[in-house]
Amino acid sequence: MSAFKEIVTKAIIGKGKKYYKNSYTIETENIPTTVLGCWVINHKFKGSEVGGKIVVDGSFDVNIWYSYDNDTKTTVITKKIPYSESVMVRQRETTDSTLRDIVVRSLKQPNCINAKENGKTITIDIEKELGIEIVGDTKVKVAVEDDEEPWDVIEDTEYTEDVAKEIDTSIKENYLKKEENPKET
Repeated sequence: MSAFKEIVTKAIIGKGKKYYKNSYTIETENIPTTVLGCWVINHKFKGSEVGGKIVVDGSFDVNIWYSYDNDTKTTVITKKIPYSESVMVRQRETTDSTLRDIVVRSLKQPNCINAKENGKTITIDIEKELGIEIVGDTKVKVAVEDDEEPWDVIEDTEYTEDVAKEIDTSIKENYLKKEENPKET
């Protein structure tokens, strides 16, 4: 006969992903002629729960290589861009616990998809995709067997005089000596 027990464990109770496309305007020292390249590095982020929503606070560095003075000179400008994204993640199950862990993953690293010069500024479009998991306590039901498995009987073999005689008669003392006239078959 089996019964059920409940085990409390941590599990993913909510999961979702969101694609972001944001525009940023960066001021330059010179009037850019052409944007030659843009790359995004050092992406850092952390998630937390605030008022029933998940807030992801993060930042990344943008390096923009551009030419100026009618394409005769080039320079690189570096700018740290902070961001704060707020999302609602649907929970698959409700829990009694108010303690939840928020796990954020970058499913698509921030990437510059467009850069355009406009006077002494450069406007860039950055895309990224974040995956968010809410980890909380949940209950799992498992079947428990009431019947206990039988025990194996362990028998001890005692060393007796009969056992000693049997060992003595079965051992050949010259088992390593080579036979002088081996029999051929």
